[in-house]
Amino acid sequence: MEALNQLYAVIQARMGRTETVENSYTGYLFEQGLDKILKKVGEESAEVIIAAKNDDPRALVMELADLFYHVLVLMNQSGISMEALEEELLRRREKTGNKKPGRQAEG
Repeated sequence: MEALNQLYAVIQARMGRTETVENSYTGYLFEQGLDKILKKVGEESAEVIIAAKNDDPRALVMELADLFYHVLVLMNQSGISMEALEEELLRRREKTGNKKPGRQAEG
């Protein structure tokens, strides 16, 4: 998805590699470090769950966008590229029969 690639690039630039923006929330997250980033990923994950349980599609889209943003910040902080993520997703798409033995289907 092009929007995610573009957002990743902006986050990477804000990490201090190529640009600094005053009053940048992304810059603030990087300054605070991994613990703050992980806290935000956790918070946004919980908000996604709540929006989904409340059957509110608009709120769910907004919370998913927040979660994706914070995951991209985490990826940058951890040195994980979009290419590495894409390679893993493509590798998984090629797999078949990957259900773990003994697991019941949910839902």
